[in-house]
Amino acid sequence: MEIRDKQNRDMRKLLVVQVAGLGYDFLQQNHGVEWEGLTFLSAASVFPAVTCTAQASFRTASIPGQHGMVSNGLWDRRYAKARFWEQSSRLVEGPRIWEQFRKAGHTVGMLFWQQSLGESVDVVLSPAPIHKHHGGMIQDCYCQPEGLYADLCKKVGRPFNLMHYWGPLASHRASQWIADATVALLADDRAPDLCLTYLPVLDYDLQRFGPQHPRSQRALGRALTQLSALKQAAESNGYDILIFGDYALGDVTGGPVYPNLELRKQDLLKVRHVGRMTYPDLNASPAFVMVDHEIGHVFVPDASCIGNVRDVLEGLPGISEVLDRDQQVERGVGHPNAGELMLVAEPGRWVAYPWWQDASEAPDYAGHVDIHNKPGYDPAELFWGWPPGSVSQNLGRIRGSHGRSGSGREIAWASSCMSGGSKSLVELAENVREWLKESV
Repeated sequence: MEIRDKQNRDMRKLLVVQVAGLGYDFLQQNHGVEWEGLTFLSAASVFPAVTCTAQASFRTASIPGQHGMVSNGLWDRRYAKARFWEQSSRLVEGPRIWEQFRKAGHTVGMLFWQQSLGESVDVVLSPAPIHKHHGGMIQDCYCQPEGLYADLCKKVGRPFNLMHYWGPLASHRASQWIADATVALLADDRAPDLCLTYLPVLDYDLQRFGPQHPRSQRALGRALTQLSALKQAAESNGYDILIFGDYALGDVTGGPVYPNLELRKQDLLKVRHVGRMTYPDLNASPAFVMVDHEIGHVFVPDASCIGNVRDVLEGLPGISEVLDRDQQVERGVGHPNAGELMLVAEPGRWVAYPWWQDASEAPDYAGHVDIHNKPGYDPAELFWGWPPGSVSQNLGRIRGSHGRSGSGREIAWASSCMSGGSKSLVELAENVREWLKESV
């Protein structure tokens, strides 16, 4: 990689913008790779290609087998429980790419990155709502230093609306607020020398409608408009810029796969009946699949059952691979946090968490936005359901998904200070680390 020199190395500053779902093919087909004086290049994402895994790989310049964020959720074997979207930075193992940079007296900030709470940085901004005891929610954002969120709300002209960040109302408005807040921060005296921010604008309609839909193409236009404002703010405040995608989405043409339903049919997943509803008995079950987009981690407490579980899941239509521990190591996911087995959906399919067919058996959280209690990722939360106020349980509405890696799933990246050489997200992060070292 060529790292372009700057006249004053001691004043080196960098804005990193991670754009959810910015795939190279999607960008090339719908806009082209030339944009405002920058040229977007392609690079391989990590496997699995999901948000928390990709962000952890970037901040550590390492593979999932090293940093441990093997999906957006982690399975706690002690509690027999899936925990999705937990925000503690301690969940990400390994040194950060900015450690030497920060030790030399430079400052670092993270806006809306996953697992940023408690991180070794100087500025943090992350959604942190308070869930009220009798229902409802108080919207708020966690921030460091104290008072930053309130000040940014004043400069942006409105508070951050969590309803625009996820759920049926999720839209470009959440991404616009983050972009506006980042622009305001870069001009603030608390602006960090390395600022990592996040734009989710593409993610919603790419999942709802797929990469080929006009709605997704319009979302790309909004993303480029927001990026343009960030690029101008960076230039005005003496920052170089790096833009990169975390994963590329593929079209869903064949609908979801239900591995937990199949395990239940084979008496490998036990359920608990509560009225007419069913909940998984994860303490008694021989196996359970924690799903995340196009992949699933299969947890099998008794090693003697692994062969039987594998036979069942390998025969499930829509599953292309069932990876054992050795195969996971070969794919870069050799970590204790991973399942005893790992599923990869066929192209055009994705992996869904339900263990029921009869809608009356659905657990209470199935019809709500409930990212922490559902034991798997549920993209149907992006649609309204019935009755009014609920979210859809029609998983056939999903038209885009991600998690797979390889040809056709490359991410796009561009930078004002780096060119060429980065063939993977991990290599890109390592080159950022080297760029930052030039200031030390």
